[in-house]
Amino acid sequence: MSEQLNLLTAADGEPVSEINIPGKSEVLLICEHASRRLPAKLGTLGLAPAALKAHIAWDPGALAVASLMSAALDAALIHQNFSRLAYDCNRPPEASDAMPSKSEIYDIPGNASLSRAEKDARTRAIYQPFGSAIARRISERKAQARETVLVTVHSFTPVYRGVSRDVEIGILHDRDSRLADQMLRLAGAGSRYRMRRNEPYGPADGVTHTLKEHGLANGLLNVMIEVRNDLVQNEAGQEVVAGFLAGLIRESLAIHA
Repeated sequence: MSEQLNLLTAADGEPVSEINIPGKSEVLLICEHASRRLPAKLGTLGLAPAALKAHIAWDPGALAVASLMSAALDAALIHQNFSRLAYDCNRPPEASDAMPSKSEIYDIPGNASLSRAEKDARTRAIYQPFGSAIARRISERKAQARETVLVTVHSFTPVYRGVSRDVEIGILHDRDSRLADQMLRLAGAGSRYRMRRNEPYGPADGVTHTLKEHGLANGLLNVMIEVRNDLVQNEAGQEVVAGFLAGLIRESLAIHA
């Protein structure tokens, strides 16, 4: 039991990283699926190396895009340091896919039949520090009379369960669509990317947890961005997408103000 209560070792490092916290932008960037690393005590979760490199383990390219956006906007960035297979930080602890036993076509043996103690250990070690970091920075900014706009950055696979997705960038929102509306209006039909609202996922799929927990709960403008990962598989693509998104957000916020 004591081993379960202490999931992370010193060698694992911290579960969350914070970049450019003093950044002057009102934007606070979040990347929940930034890493495919697993805590040492979880081993490989019974998965082959190929599966641990696949999109089920992380959002390929998302951290690179978020980091470039952070630099372009002078915005703070908070990101997770462990795979969503250990704990998906865009899900609450009670969600069935917070620690999934199956993802797309992959069974995840190390997540099958987890005990309550094992689930609690992962929640304490990974989810709670991540959420606390976001909440702390929002609270600090509020105390400094700084505006905060919450923007989460993700990527998605071009083919899911054998079905191709033609959308290239999804602009997602929950009940508050203000920023999403403005971004979609500005992008319009002439955008260099095929952009759609709440695709390839939406609130009904349970993907807006961070927006609700930290954006809606604090009355903040918020949006979730999903980029098809074949567009950001190399540095050139990452730079183009990040530049496009940073510009779109900057212009949208200028109009909203």
